[in-house]
Amino acid sequence: MLRHWIQTTALLCLLVCAPLQATEPLATRDQALIDAAVAAMPYGAGDAPALYVVGVAGDAAEDVFRNEVRFLTERVAPRLGADARALALVNHIDSLKGAGTPLATESNLQHALAALGAHMDRERDVLLLYLTMHGSPDHALGLALPDGSEDTITPDALRAALDASGIVNRVVVISACYSGGFVPALKDPDTLVLTAARPDRPSFGCGSESTITFFGHAWLLDGLNADRDFANAYRSAARAIKQRERKLGYERSGPQIAAGARIGETLSRWQATLPAEPPPAVYPYPIAP
Repeated sequence: MLRHWIQTTALLCLLVCAPLQATEPLATRDQALIDAAVAAMPYGAGDAPALYVVGVAGDAAEDVFRNEVRFLTERVAPRLGADARALALVNHIDSLKGAGTPLATESNLQHALAALGAHMDRERDVLLLYLTMHGSPDHALGLALPDGSEDTITPDALRAALDASGIVNRVVVISACYSGGFVPALKDPDTLVLTAARPDRPSFGCGSESTITFFGHAWLLDGLNADRDFANAYRSAARAIKQRERKLGYERSGPQIAAGARIGETLSRWQATLPAEPPPAVYPYPIAP
């Protein structure tokens, strides 16, 4: 009887505790990966701002978000002078392979921002935070992990994580439906906010057959290849998206921009440090015409 009780108890522990044991090492792995990546980032030199880049791909079920973040951190960041100062948080099965890539969870994003805030010159340097994922009409960004679990990032939670990091100069770009709903919470004199849509409109280009979103194509690829000024790239992207949606008969997504009173001067000083125009960044995935 005692042996039966012990065996039953052991079986229950395996069933109940195994998921916790599997989750905790993954969270520990991710924080170690983030810490190692940030520690390896070169510091900015002189008085001019240095750029640090974080890309967040939210939905493991669609390659399109992973594609954009990989493109950002591996090919766009070097053109922007960030070089090794780039970090990817990616929900995708690929993130579990080999050495791994940190997953896009709210806690990992908080950890990454805190680590960057402790590493960079928080009052001089600039953070470019690019989030690409699904958004909901109630203004939450969806995080869908490879194991099927889900979470969200709300405007207030994102603002709180940024504020807790101590990073002053911020460029926050959100490629998601209804992402304009994040603007009120993120607005700040030292922040530039760019979104793919109005608070009450979807954006387009996600899905299992897509390799790049409309906004990712227009701003991240075409816009920044034409002009490394974030706001100028946004303006050309907004025009391109409007024309594309009109041609396809889609409801206008209405990309949004909110530029703080001080961020423009900071970004001008950063841009002055950029080398002569490098070759365009080539998107490493096929793009449907």
